[in-house]
Amino acid sequence: MNERIIGVVGAGTMGGGIAHLAASKGFKVVLYDMNDTLLNKALDRISAVMNKSIERGKLTEEQKNETLSNIQTVTDLQKLEQASVVIEAIVEDMAIKKEMFQRLDSILHPEVILATNTSSLSITAIAESTKRQDKVAGMHFFNPAPVMKLVEVVRGFKTSDSTIEALMNLARDFGKEPIEVKKDSPGFIVNRVMMPQLVEAIRLVEEGVATIEDVDKAVTLGLNYPMGPFTLQDFAGVDIGLHVLDYFYEEFKDSRFAAPQSLRRLIRAGRLGKKTGAGWYDYNK
Repeated sequence: MNERIIGVVGAGTMGGGIAHLAASKGFKVVLYDMNDTLLNKALDRISAVMNKSIERGKLTEEQKNETLSNIQTVTDLQKLEQASVVIEAIVEDMAIKKEMFQRLDSILHPEVILATNTSSLSITAIAESTKRQDKVAGMHFFNPAPVMKLVEVVRGFKTSDSTIEALMNLARDFGKEPIEVKKDSPGFIVNRVMMPQLVEAIRLVEEGVATIEDVDKAVTLGLNYPMGPFTLQDFAGVDIGLHVLDYFYEEFKDSRFAAPQSLRRLIRAGRLGKKTGAGWYDYNK
């Protein structure tokens, strides 16, 4: 193991962003995904982001090249064996995450910390798929990972104090502001606060109280949020929002988290091929 080597599993938007962040702070990163096509797309996205920073005078070509040189892409999980911390950032599906953690647990040195970037799923349940439950925790970054300052470090039921301390320090080394979520509760802090607000915004539109545009304007100008709830949903993905709401409702059995029917209709239309991947503002045109 090497404390300056970080493993990242998943080269999507979040995984690529975390890899970019760690590499830019001088860590060596081993970025895993299933095939080279996905990995090359991640590197292209990282390069494009840095090119924009170069254009703005916030980054040099030398710094870009140094960051990229710190990222090694692999399609073999075994290549993560030198990492001291491995951060998982794959699809938000409990069964798939548990399978991945079981695989990682069988490959990696017993002292390696396994962190999941899940935004809402149970850390305890994920940890139960391993033989190192004390070394499993949540490390929830926000999108885009290189920019957003917050990291939620989340305890599972058996997560050790030393694991939490190590991940809090790692977040600080990344230049982030970590907070400790002391109890493994669905949605942790940010999503637990945010999701009822998103539901209420949708209901305001369903009831004809205001338009999508005016709800967003009210929240940005009245509450000083950087973006309104519908813009935020479109940015994060309305399908992810529904997935999180359904998970919350199943866990809490609380009507605050019952997904509005217009959200289900929006996603159903997308799955039928009508503007697949579109959001509220697309359907409101």
